[in-house]
Formats: sequence, structure tokens, C-alpha cells
Amino acid sequence: MKQSAIDRMNAISEQGLCAGCGICQSVAGPDKIKVVKSVNGYERPVIVGDLDDVTVERIFNICPGTRIEGLPENEITPATKIDNMWGPWLRIVRAWAGDPKTRFEASTGGVLTALAQFLLNDQRVDFILHVKASAKEPIFGERYLSFSEADVLDTGGSRYGPSAPLIDIDEILARGQPFAFIGKPCDIAALRNLAHYDGRVNELVKYWLTPVCGGFMNPSAIDAFLSRAGIKLENLTSLRYRGQGCPGPMRVETADEVKEFHYLDFWGDNASTWDLPFRCKICPDGIGEAADIAAADTWIGGSPTREGSKSDPGTNAVVVRTAAGLELLEAAAKTGAINIEYDITPDDMSIYQPHQMRKKYAAHDRLQGLGDEGRIVPKTDRLRLAELADELPESDRNFQREGTRTRVRSGKATEPKPEASE
Repeated sequence: MKQSAIDRMNAISEQGLCAGCGICQSVAGPDKIKVVKSVNGYERPVIVGDLDDVTVERIFNICPGTRIEGLPENEITPATKIDNMWGPWLRIVRAWAGDPKTRFEASTGGVLTALAQFLLNDQRVDFILHVKASAKEPIFGERYLSFSEADVLDTGGSRYGPSAPLIDIDEILARGQPFAFIGKPCDIAALRNLAHYDGRVNELVKYWLTPVCGGFMNPSAIDAFLSRAGIKLENLTSLRYRGQGCPGPMRVETADEVKEFHYLDFWGDNASTWDLPFRCKICPDGIGEAADIAAADTWIGGSPTREGSKSDPGTNAVVVRTAAGLELLEAAAKTGAINIEYDITPDDMSIYQPHQMRKKYAAHDRLQGLGDEGRIVPKTDRLRLAELADELPESDRNFQREGTRTRVRSGKATEPKPEASE
């Protein structure tokens, strides 16, 4: 029996595939879909009007929960190197923001913040589309447009809670102004997918920038962390996940008190303890393959140490994937907006980001496990997932495939039907 358009749309969330980017609201229109905080604490698409099959099919072709592609083929040049693990690249460097304040305030070395500031100061774009901390719910991020260097600095830093940067992308494109987009790799994938349908995307998005992403924290886990610290979510007025150092303290504020914690107090000392949404566990691209530039942490082994973070000034590993990204990097370095320490290789990236390697190796078979259980299997292209999986012993592959099947059967890959929490 054919699913209705509404049931098919809800299946993306119910099967744990929604990344919460908000693009479906723009595709369908806010009179049909509203992306809001759902009953499970995530931002999810709640259906508020009639949906037809054509609209839902378009959403399936754009949603990063159902389609994830690597760098567009027209961005790959004869000079492009393609590493099986780390994807297309033209240059990889260690670098940091030239301005000491930017480097200190921003996540890691502040490269993405510095590049955004450079783009505005050099009048290459009119604004930056990215996220900032939500004033209403500080654990969340919210879509924001920065028009000045000060705006960019005020909104800098990682956001580890849900955010929907593309919730009104149709209206942003309607401005007709050139801009840069800074979003998670799944957000980048969504906007790249939209470009297949809307010519304004490639016309107006001049630069695509992303952090290498390990996933975001389950909102219930954030709530539990705050509760253990004696802080009620409803009393929270401000939350900075990291910054003012590398990684810098997690700073939690209420009307009555301020508390600071180490980054590892929040995330745990072992990546296996991270409480991530199911979509993040099956992510086929945490390294930002569809961006011009991807910036990563450079901690050996993937995590800071409590002792080392006391004096770490912050350094990014910067993967430059396109000609536009390379020109931007070198132009910013020439003005002093960023400082390039030295060039590195994909092997160095593997030292800094071993958890990304593990996830990338596992992605193909985890997705196959979804198919085994009759679930939606996200479509992928230009990510080399099968080739990477072929490098693994059969026992490892079976373990990943069966692990996904077990999650599905146990309900860990299932969410309730999206309904507004308020």
C-alpha cells in the first residue's frame, strides 16, 4: 500500500534521519511545514497544512537525512587530489586567526570566524549565513545573518545543540545578495541539494565553509548534564559550549550564578560515551566534503587533554577543497586575517580526527543495515563509502551492519511523530 505524502514525510523523522536543518520548511512553505522544537526536544518538521507527493518527493531529494553528496563534479579540477578517506583537496594547512582576540574567543583557532570577517571586510559578500546561540533557548542555535566583523565575532564558537540554519533559505535567497554560508556538513549537503532545483543557490552562495563535525549532543543529554550540575534548564540564560581558549571552558549562566566546566566534563573523556542522535551515528560525511573549506581541531587522537588545554592557543587543520576556497585562504593569509603555520597531509588529518575515520569506514555498512530492516536508506554519491568499507575485514563490516539492525529493532533508531512541544 502506497504511503500518503504526510506519512512519507513523517517517516524521515520517525526513522531517526532528520538532521534538523530546517530546509524542508523552505521547500514546502511555512504554511505546510513548520520546523519547531518537537516533543522529543529536537527541532523537527511538524506538518501544519496539506502536503502533496510532488513536494515530498522534492524534499526527499533535498533533505540531508535522505540524500548526501560529496563535492559537485564541476568543482573537481585536474589539480584536485582525492583521498579515499578525506575526500577532494587542493591544500591542507595548519592555521589560526591572525587577530589574537578572534583566535581566543572562537572555537579552536578561529579560522572560520576570521575567514567570515575577511569576506565582509573585503566586500566579497554582503552577509554571512550561520547560527548563533538562541536567546530563547540557549542550548539551541538559531539562524543568524552577520553583516559586520563584530557580528561575526559575537556569534562565533561551536553550537552543540540543535539548530536550523536553513529554515527560511527561500527568503534569504530572495534578497538577491551574495553571501557566504557556514554550516555543519549536513547543512552544506542540504543547500547543495537545493541547488539542483533553485539556480539562485549557486548564483548567490559565494563561499561554503564548514567545521569538521563529530555530531551534536542529544538535547536530553544536555538537560541531564545541567541537572547534575544543579542547573534547571528553565533557569538558563546563556550557554557557551567552548571558546576563550582551546577548547576553553563550557560556561553556563543563570540569573543568579555562573558555572564553568571543562570540555571533557560535557563530552566525556572517550568519544564512545558521546550521546549523539541516531542520524549522527550513521553520518556518511562529518568531514564537509561538499564545502570549499573545512576546518577541524588538531588534538592528537581527537580529544584535548585537561593539562594541555590550559595553554593551548588553538590551531585549526584546514582542508581546502575547491579553487574558490584556495584563493580565499591565500588572500586571507596575505592580509594577515589568518596565519598559516605549515602544510600538512591527509595522514595528519587521520591523526587529528581518528573518530572521523572510524565513522567513515563504518558508514556504508551502517546504511546497509537500515535497508536490511526495511528502513529508508539515505542516497549517497561521491563519498567513496563502498571503497572504504572494502578495506575492512568482513567481521568488522558485519559488526557495523548488525549494530545498526540491533539499534533499529530496539527502538534506538526511532523517534515519535513530530509534534510541537508547546
